[in-house]
Amino acid sequence: MHRTIAFTALSLSATLALSTAVLAQQPAPATPPAPPAAAPSGPPGLSQMDLSNPTGSKQDPKLAPIPVPPLATAVDRLPLDKIKLPPGFKAEVWSSGHPGGRTMVVGPKGTMFVGTRTLGRVYAITDKDGKREVKTLLTGLTQPNGLVVKDGALYVLAINRVLRYDNIEDKLASPGEPIDLTDKFKLPPEVHHNWKYAAFGPDGKLYIQVGANCNICEINPGVHGQIRRYNPDGSGMEIVARGVRNTVGFDWHPVTGELWFTDNGRDWAGNAGPEDELNRLPKNMVGANFGFPYCHANGIADPDIKKPNACAGVILPAALTGPHAAGLGIRFYTGSMFPASYKNVAFIARHGSWNREEKFGYDVVVARISGSRAKIEPFMTGLLGAKDNKFYGRPAYVLPMPDGALLVSDEQNGAIYRISYAGRTARR
Repeated sequence: MHRTIAFTALSLSATLALSTAVLAQQPAPATPPAPPAAAPSGPPGLSQMDLSNPTGSKQDPKLAPIPVPPLATAVDRLPLDKIKLPPGFKAEVWSSGHPGGRTMVVGPKGTMFVGTRTLGRVYAITDKDGKREVKTLLTGLTQPNGLVVKDGALYVLAINRVLRYDNIEDKLASPGEPIDLTDKFKLPPEVHHNWKYAAFGPDGKLYIQVGANCNICEINPGVHGQIRRYNPDGSGMEIVARGVRNTVGFDWHPVTGELWFTDNGRDWAGNAGPEDELNRLPKNMVGANFGFPYCHANGIADPDIKKPNACAGVILPAALTGPHAAGLGIRFYTGSMFPASYKNVAFIARHGSWNREEKFGYDVVVARISGSRAKIEPFMTGLLGAKDNKFYGRPAYVLPMPDGALLVSDEQNGAIYRISYAGRTARR
């Protein structure tokens, strides 16, 4: 049985300054984390390495990342009444009361694990007597956005830390000490764009992204701006994609098996972008270059870091996903609840812009794949006011469920929405 509840909300992302302040208030975990590199001082969203030119961008200099509320929105104030979907679809509140919740993964016994960025927590959501209960499973971590479940073990990736909790669903009351794999994976400690997304691929390897340690700068291509893969124990590291500024969402096409990923474009180069990207890694091009920091979007040379033939040898996007849209979670749909036209499309949560005067995103779109290209179409809209330039929620991740429904996490409101199709009765 599912609860249908009307909702009205708010939504936001977070500055590193706020992240540090909020994390400082969290209780320390049982095993004190190895401290990541300190966030540098400077303008919001910029590091000491940055070659950004905010003045030259002709944007409002007061633009700044949107902070995440430390408390979840009350259920009766969630923005359900604002959500718009194609005919036949409906939205419900699946769970609430988990502030800052982003990534979602499900254990083999049905426990939903939810990661956060700025609040340093991992939640566990279970069913009890037909009602969902939220437990704060882990606290005091540094941006534990990366979660993945394999063989009953929960992997938690928090900046440069990799922790594995074996048989986690039998230990929800007290997870105990994890197996610390940090030294095996050797992830860089910088905080900037280093919050993680991780997933096991069809090859059994653990894929992890390492973002650029700046908005726009010269990076070490052997360390930052890439997607890597490892054996589950942290051995055998390979770089599978380079020149990737900041992807925190990827998935494999259910037919071709190719890796598709979102990528957030640079800031302070104008309200129009360069636009964010949806990229495809061809199977025969492991290690390919996707352009950062010299080439953006459909072949735009960077205005601040210049080199001859900036886009030569770069794989251009399969589709552009909009200016400062902040595409995060992406998952291909293989369920049977939705109409057949949604089979094998990719759902993408666009978190929403901060470095843009007229806001953009704050929605969920579908990407219809055709070979190496994709077409972006709206799906879940309404959380961005068309007239008042205000947002009411920030979709962060999407997760298709076994019954065919689609879950959408809303980081701003601390809620998860369930999208179903009325043309078929779904099983719980």
